[in-house]
Amino acid sequence: MKDKFHLKIISGTANRKLAEEVSRVMKVPLTPVEIKRFSDGEIYCRVLESVRGCDVYIIQPTSSDASLNLMQLLVMVDALKRSSPERVTAVIPYFGYARQDKKTKAREPITAKLVANMIQVAGVDRVIMFDLHVAQVQGFFDIPSDNLDMIPQFAEYILSKKLGEIVMVSPDAGGAARARTFAKVLNAPIAIIDKRRPEPNVAQVENVIGDVKGRTAVIVDDIIDTAGSITEAAKILVEHGAKEVYALATHGVLSGQSVERIAKSHLKEVIITNTIEIPKEKLMPKFRVLSVGPLLAEDIRRTHEGLPMGVVYEEMYRKLEKKVKK
Repeated sequence: MKDKFHLKIISGTANRKLAEEVSRVMKVPLTPVEIKRFSDGEIYCRVLESVRGCDVYIIQPTSSDASLNLMQLLVMVDALKRSSPERVTAVIPYFGYARQDKKTKAREPITAKLVANMIQVAGVDRVIMFDLHVAQVQGFFDIPSDNLDMIPQFAEYILSKKLGEIVMVSPDAGGAARARTFAKVLNAPIAIIDKRRPEPNVAQVENVIGDVKGRTAVIVDDIIDTAGSITEAAKILVEHGAKEVYALATHGVLSGQSVERIAKSHLKEVIITNTIEIPKEKLMPKFRVLSVGPLLAEDIRRTHEGLPMGVVYEEMYRKLEKKVKK
C-alpha cells in the first residue's frame, strides 16, 4: 500500500459501524471529525486533522433520513475541499433517490441525476456505491464511479443453506436482469412476479411467470423498503406451489410497517447487508445480515493504490463456480 498516512477515512453519522469495520480491516484509524447541529437544524462539520495532500474517503450512505444524510455528506465534502486534499471519494453504500431515475409522468423530477450533480458540484472526485437501483444511474456521474455488488457473497450464502432445487425470482419485470445474473451463477431457473405499482410504495401482485412448484423460491431485489412487494410475492409463490420462500436484497431500508409485514409473512429468511445500519429493535430472527465491509475495504485499498477491482470479482466467481459444480 502507498504511504497509509496519506490515506484518510472519515465517517459521517449515517453508518458509523460500517466505517469502523472498514477501518479495522484496513488498519487505518478513522480521522476524527466534529459534526453537530445548530438549533435551527443546520449542519456543522469540522475535520479535526490535516488532510492536505491526502486521499480521503467519506463513508456516508444517504439512508433515512435521506435528505439529512445527503446534506451532511455535502457539508463534509465542502469542509474537506477547502483543506487541500489530493482527492475526495464519496463512499455511498446506499445511494438514496436512485429510484427516481426517469420521468414516468409529466412534471416529475429525475432526482437521481439531481443528487449526482449536487455531489459533483460539492467537489467529489470519485464515488463508490453498492447495487444501484438501476445501472444507468452510474452514468449520471461525470466523475469515476464504482457500482459494487454482493452477488458472490449472496450466492455463496445460498449455497451454504443447501436448499435443494431453487428458483431465483424477480419481484417485478424490471428486476429480471438481476435475477437472471443470480440464476446463471447458481445454475438455477428464474421466475418473474407480474406486479403493478399504482403509486409509490404500493404494489399489486398479479401472477407468476415461470415454474416454482416444489422448489425453494429465492426472491432477489436491490431494496427492501416497506416490504409490501416481497411479502405479497412470497404469498403468491406459496400459492403457486413453492416449498419455501427466501428473500435477499442489498439494502434493508425497512421503513414503516416492513418488519411487522415480514414477521407475519411466508418468508422463511430475509438476507440483507449492512449498507444501511439496521437498528437492533428491527433485527428479528428472520433476518440474516451480511457485511459489505471487507469488500468495501478492498475496493478502497485498490482505488488508493490504483489497482483494478475486476480481478477480485473474477477470483470470487471462479471459486463460486467450483462450489456450484460440486
